[in-house]
Amino acid sequence: MLDPKRQCLCPFWGIVPFGGLRTGQVFGILLRVTAHTKSISAPRPPRLGERLRQLRVAAGLTQSDLAGDRFSKEYISQIERGKTRPTVETIDWLALRLGVDAGYLASGVSSDERAKAEAMLARADALTQEQRFPEAVEEYRRALSSVLATGSQELQVRALAGEATALAHGEPRAALDLLTQARAIAEGESFSDIDRADILFRLGMCRYLLSSISTAINLFSEALALGERSGLPSDRLRLDVFSWRSRCYRRQRDYEAAREDVEHALELAEAMHDPRALGEAYFQASVLAERDGHWVLARTYAEKAKTQYEILAEQSNVARLHNNLGGLEFLLGRPDEAIAHLKQAFAFALEVGREHDAATAVSSLAQVHLRTGDAPKAEEQARHALSILDGREDLLDEIGNARLVLGRALLEQDRLDEADTALAEAEDAFARMSSTSHRAAAWIAQGDLATRRGDDQRAAVLYRRAAEALQDFRF
Repeated sequence: MLDPKRQCLCPFWGIVPFGGLRTGQVFGILLRVTAHTKSISAPRPPRLGERLRQLRVAAGLTQSDLAGDRFSKEYISQIERGKTRPTVETIDWLALRLGVDAGYLASGVSSDERAKAEAMLARADALTQEQRFPEAVEEYRRALSSVLATGSQELQVRALAGEATALAHGEPRAALDLLTQARAIAEGESFSDIDRADILFRLGMCRYLLSSISTAINLFSEALALGERSGLPSDRLRLDVFSWRSRCYRRQRDYEAAREDVEHALELAEAMHDPRALGEAYFQASVLAERDGHWVLARTYAEKAKTQYEILAEQSNVARLHNNLGGLEFLLGRPDEAIAHLKQAFAFALEVGREHDAATAVSSLAQVHLRTGDAPKAEEQARHALSILDGREDLLDEIGNARLVLGRALLEQDRLDEADTALAEAEDAFARMSSTSHRAAAWIAQGDLATRRGDDQRAAVLYRRAAEALQDFRF
């Protein structure tokens, strides 16, 4: 709910880099090569009926012998010729008569082989859930041969979707490539609408991280509708959709819609008694309360969220909450407490290898120093944050904020040309996010710069632009 130090981030291969190919492209190529090899270079694996005949003959049994008193010889013949598909119970019975693994008879893959692939994917999924992305990547990489050996489309989709989630916060475009492949496979009859809705949700998450907010909202809403139409239990999916869609609505400044989604997410999380779900819901509620100026309430929600993540021992999320609590303490006029929280956020983030969270904490510290009058220290920390965030197109908000702080720090030191460049870069990052409220903050800073230069006319234009954006009316 999206960081590794990247070599080749595809979880299915060894450490050797694949030239300039994106991870998703590499996995897609390997799947296509595998399919091509199976269809042209290698003989087609026997179907269930052919496998049954081979095993029967090897056991020295006639069709009548195998049928016994339970089935007719003709029924066994129909299975072997592919004219009928036996039930799971029948496959189990035939496997027992032949002394073979039922999984092998059904699919050509033993239950042990499938169990091995499922166990590796389960471990990778758990590591991703805990945001231990580098380890998840390695586990997915080790799982490749086992997944492909099963021939299971279900496991292929699970592997593709899992890898995409591990990649989303670092390489969202590569994640989109994988999810596009997963979506195509999931159109098959063996998949449910919940499976398809889950892929739509993950696509929406990637689109959000790429700042395609309207597209993300459409995908989240489609996932929600598909899940509800399925009639199958989908509380976890609905909670995730509400949580992520609320972020989209915040970016669009539709705070009422964001609040409704957060309330739905909180209701679901409390009913599920899931600490991780509660932590995320409380966090989103804190963000909205902060936006409404209810800083004490926002701090209460943030502390509740931190408690849930401490129960789970998820240091990366604890770090994220320390960062938010630092900002709230500063807003409440407690700069010393704010700095203490932000230093803890930085330490926790480094401890678990979450460099971009460490950069966020440094950027927040820069803001505190700027607002308490230490412009040189603010400049130093803003530049430090930007050096860590370099190249992270999924973190444009943090990059823009750090550039904004840098620009204001330079402005306070009367380094106007440097400030002009930094503020223009901040405005550009916010423009790529399609966030008007963030751009308004950059326009106000640029207006302050124009005022410092004595260009009152340009300052007025910038202030007016910011006011129109923030208040939704024209002078």
